[in-house]
Amino acid sequence: MINKQNLWFITLFSLILILGIYYISIDDEVESVLKSENTNVNEVIEIDESDILVALEVENDEEKQALMEEYQDILLNSESTLEEKNEAYENMQKLNANKSEEDKIKNLIKEKFNVNSFVKINDNTISIVVNDSKHDNEKANNIMRSVQELYTEEKYITVKFNG
Repeated sequence: MINKQNLWFITLFSLILILGIYYISIDDEVESVLKSENTNVNEVIEIDESDILVALEVENDEEKQALMEEYQDILLNSESTLEEKNEAYENMQKLNANKSEEDKIKNLIKEKFNVNSFVKINDNTISIVVNDSKHDNEKANNIMRSVQELYTEEKYITVKFNG
């Protein structure tokens, strides 16, 4: 008669035996695939300058989307006061206005200077990243002047060349 201890021993021994046979009979192709997956970890990824601009755009859009959702939550919350709702609405309007201003500046830079750019407006500060490998002070000054002409009040404009 077989007791529980012997039954467990036979079960575990047969499991180890089956796994051992399986490991020995693995194809060389499967091993090479497994080894090649591990060697690809150290690959160098090439990043194009336009990819950086796209990444900046996506990050900026995500920030704005998060703020918009926050303001919408305040507007839709029945416990929010009238002042909080007014402030949230004004902030939403300001975000939309900034987005349109950023698009206008990007289009101006594209038309006038024939380069792609990323523009971020934060209060009186306008940050511009230009997709140009040549760091040209004259071009930067011309971009700053062109952008300043759009506004009556003075803005703090920075231009950075990406490349």
